[in-house]
Amino acid sequence: MPASPSTARAINDRVALRLLQQEGPLTAGQLKQLTGLSRPTVADLVERLTASGLITVVGESGEQRRGPNARLYGIVAGRAHLAALDVRTEGVLVLVSDLVGRVLAEASVPIGGDAGTGPAVEQAVAAVERTAKEAGADRLHTVGIGAPGLIDPATGDLRDSAGLPAWHRNLAAALQERLPGARVTVENETNLAALAEQREGAARDRETFVLLWLGHGVGAAVVLDGILRRGASGGTGEIGFLPVPGTTSLPSATDCDGGFHSLTGAAAIGALAVRLGLPAPATPDGPGAAAVVRRAARTTAEADGSAGADGVATGSLDAGRGRLAPGGPASVAEAAAADGAEGAAGAGAGGAAGSSAEAGCGGSALGESASVDAAVAFGGDGSAPLDPDLAARFLGVLADRIAVGVASVVAVLDPGCAVLGGEVGQAGGAVLARLVQERLRRMSPLATEVRASSLGGTAVLRGALLTARERAQDELFAPPERH
Repeated sequence: MPASPSTARAINDRVALRLLQQEGPLTAGQLKQLTGLSRPTVADLVERLTASGLITVVGESGEQRRGPNARLYGIVAGRAHLAALDVRTEGVLVLVSDLVGRVLAEASVPIGGDAGTGPAVEQAVAAVERTAKEAGADRLHTVGIGAPGLIDPATGDLRDSAGLPAWHRNLAAALQERLPGARVTVENETNLAALAEQREGAARDRETFVLLWLGHGVGAAVVLDGILRRGASGGTGEIGFLPVPGTTSLPSATDCDGGFHSLTGAAAIGALAVRLGLPAPATPDGPGAAAVVRRAARTTAEADGSAGADGVATGSLDAGRGRLAPGGPASVAEAAAADGAEGAAGAGAGGAAGSSAEAGCGGSALGESASVDAAVAFGGDGSAPLDPDLAARFLGVLADRIAVGVASVVAVLDPGCAVLGGEVGQAGGAVLARLVQERLRRMSPLATEVRASSLGGTAVLRGALLTARERAQDELFAPPERH
């Protein structure tokens, strides 16, 4: 049955608006070419969208740069303002953008653990209001929040979780009350990171992949056939609770110590570095661990003769010799058994978030800029080389540990691609990703490419902005009869 004229117009309008979002300003002729619509149909939709205030002339194109055919049409970016929040265990990151996603203002607000629920919520809400004012936004249309913890699939609310600050669960309701016209949504932080990597990062060419978040805690997100999978209870990807060899205990329903978190969380990475003779991280969080991994990866790449122009080594690391070489370690389980006890102990003593379920396994510490401070404290400007043998040994054992978790996910999902995300995943870069892939190839018959994140710790905020933008555009770009 053919679409009615009104339905056809709505479909054409939506296609044109999506093209203007993706491609930027376009002429009517370019819209005709990209949509395949006739010239009169394009002229009608341009007139219709202009009259509705969704698009406007933003310039001219072509050699003559005059006349109706040269007019460039773009989305009216100021039609709505959006906010994105990355809620962390020690504070919140905020940005405000226009309707096309151009960032207008940003803020980072630390919130102490002793602030109390009410004052903490007030600090976070006030930060959003200040940032909106700085951006020149009279009101916010949509607010997207990324937070550690489980999201109830039935209600969309952040579920009660032992160890998470109480203000996390109260923030969305407080924002809705203070911003009555805004649409406020909450999503798990690792899921948002995966969406950002899919749209703008390392997984842009993948419909199916998993993201392994390596930061203050650990987590995973699953995208199958282009769709983010949340699971029956919203808990898909709680990989920190995965039982693994080499730890001193098993995780429990309320505590991920003894699970995969105890091998790859920030505190465990710091403990591993110290045990192998590397300098201790300046801070027991994601940025601190990332500073160690970044220097080790740089040192290892520089020590290997096959490092390319981008500083990425092309070999695999032999744990026995501590150098990049064609071979790898004899046994992942052997390495985990040898090194896991120290990691488990370090994870348990790594800070307040280390003993909580979602906060310790998947939470993030505040401030991407903290990675710079950690690098400086770690050794001058963070660029001084480490001992190549120690750096290579450290990366080899870390790759062994990460491969255990990746192999478990691959055996169940066969995703074909695994992205190492978070501050640590990005810091390790292609060097660490290649080492993990070498080990994974020996452990699994399923071909899986391992990639480093290109967004790192910024992925959660980018994902929150993308989801806010999509929700706002879905509403504003809808045909009039749906309002």
